[in-house]
Amino acid sequence: MSWSAKQYSAFENERTRPVRDLVAAIPTAEVRRAVDLGCGPGNSTEVLAARFPQAEVSGMDSSADMVAAARKRMPGVAFSQEDISTWNPDVRYDVILANASLQWVPDHATLYPRLLGRLAPGGSLAVQTPDNLEEPAHRLARAVASEGPWAAKLAGVRHPDRHPADWYYALLSPLAQRVDVWRTTYMHPLAGARAIVEWFKGTALLPYLNLLDEDGKAAFLARYEAAVAQAYPALPDGTVLLPFPRLFVIAASKA
Repeated sequence: MSWSAKQYSAFENERTRPVRDLVAAIPTAEVRRAVDLGCGPGNSTEVLAARFPQAEVSGMDSSADMVAAARKRMPGVAFSQEDISTWNPDVRYDVILANASLQWVPDHATLYPRLLGRLAPGGSLAVQTPDNLEEPAHRLARAVASEGPWAAKLAGVRHPDRHPADWYYALLSPLAQRVDVWRTTYMHPLAGARAIVEWFKGTALLPYLNLLDEDGKAAFLARYEAAVAQAYPALPDGTVLLPFPRLFVIAASKA
């Protein structure tokens, strides 16, 4: 997938707030080594490093553009271009952070226990994933993709891998010392329907847009924006509130 650090960072304050909440809840006190899986442009790594200033912090992402942006942002941190699905370090970590990244990796029934197994005793796996597939913004994207002239071309688009909170709890609780699961809906004030489109151009719309030519992209986005404007009515000042549910999981490894 073709990720753009510039597009993703257009709403950096809003995207960083959940990882601040996640990192603040990590219970591990003594952290010597921490890693940020799917670090993006480094905003989440920055939060991780600030929480554990004594730790050796590193980050990785599958996107070269994201890794370049992260290195520019935090030149003293080691960032690498890697795929989470094949990540197999030869060291153990006290904290493994995955902020809005694991939903793009398949087979969570295998992935989450594997990551838990890369923790040092007493370490924490801290994960945040968007939990908004049934929100209007996502439902409309699927509808536009299936109803337009591009329907056949987009029919094979794979949607992110997500499960409900109790599924992750049941998966991890037999393997972990403690599992903490919660869901938060953030209400982001944005400057109209166009801003919502710009937000999702950096994430959820990418699997569709990457398969279209420039004319197709323009037509898709125009149809999507018209639908979004109907689903998210503006307040009198033109502001639109974007509800964004997110799922949080922290699993502490057994000592």
